[in-house]
Amino acid sequence: MSRPKEPPSAKLVIRFLFCDFGVQVEALRRIEKLFGRMDYLSAPGPFPYTTYYDREMGAGIRRQTAAYLDLVEPGTLPDIKLRTNAIEDQLSKAGSRQVNIDPGMLSAERFVLATGKDFTHRLYLRDGIFADLTLMYQKGAYRPLPWTYPDYREPEFIDLLSVLRKKLKFRKDGKLPLR
Repeated sequence: MSRPKEPPSAKLVIRFLFCDFGVQVEALRRIEKLFGRMDYLSAPGPFPYTTYYDREMGAGIRRQTAAYLDLVEPGTLPDIKLRTNAIEDQLSKAGSRQVNIDPGMLSAERFVLATGKDFTHRLYLRDGIFADLTLMYQKGAYRPLPWTYPDYREPEFIDLLSVLRKKLKFRKDGKLPLR
């Protein structure tokens, strides 16, 4: 029989889509107020994977990734998603989002995104929020799954998660990672 126990805390990783740099800076400021200091922020880069967001946000969408120093409890993923949804709503103009905020949790074993969209591979958590198992750590690296979004399959992002995994392990056990 398995004995229930609390899972280890995880590293909060948030990815953003935006066109307006001013709105993005404000989103980062608000998220830092909620979740603490960042310990990583990527340079904004192009988002060429889909035009799905163009109608709402405009052309020239940029992608940026942030990670946060304070670890979070996995059970708080729905709360985090609801709070980031509220920030999206607060920064909207005329009912259109100006920033898309996708929070995820990085553990030594996996990377899980929060979403409000149901699908066959997503597990319902609560309050309309689902967990999307996006990447699994196997054979020394995070590996995509058949449903993993293209931008989460990028080698640069997977390499970043490997670095963040080392930071997570150091934060938890205080030992410098050797590999």
